[in-house]
Amino acid sequence: MKSLLIGMVFATAGGSFIYSISESHARADDWGCQVILCLSNPGGATQYSECRPPIDRLWEELAEGHSFPACSGVGFRASQPGYDPYYCNDGYNLTTRYGDRGQEATCVSTTLQKVNDRFCSSDKDSAPDNSGLVISARWRRDGRHLECVAYPTLQPNRRSQPHYVDVTIDGVGSQRVWY
Repeated sequence: MKSLLIGMVFATAGGSFIYSISESHARADDWGCQVILCLSNPGGATQYSECRPPIDRLWEELAEGHSFPACSGVGFRASQPGYDPYYCNDGYNLTTRYGDRGQEATCVSTTLQKVNDRFCSSDKDSAPDNSGLVISARWRRDGRHLECVAYPTLQPNRRSQPHYVDVTIDGVGSQRVWY
């Protein structure tokens, strides 16, 4: 399905470039569609020489604080731009919580795991030492022994390209394009 989507994107890209060259009065949304198609290229947004001018213009427009260009046509749609700077490894969910520095993103394990005993309190008078490294630390009986279990946390990964648009081609599917 992904190769079919990529094929459709390139077929549409080729058609849009020919259309924009042959049309003496280009529509206002042609540039936005060219940008989306070029960004969708798995080989990179400027792999093909036809993509360099629209992508160069995109970077200039965004650097000046302008919004992402719009694109909508028959059978082809793009969402408004989104921003998602963080992601987690498999087995972890991204959560947001308030910490010492305000709102912070954290990756929390999706499964309860055995952790160091220092994370569970040993008596009523001592507080557990979790330092934000685990969530919901508690003792659990494993047969005849007690073990300390919790949901470990990690710092999230930072995306090199945190902005995105969702591109939908009717009858083919949707794809998130990061830039």
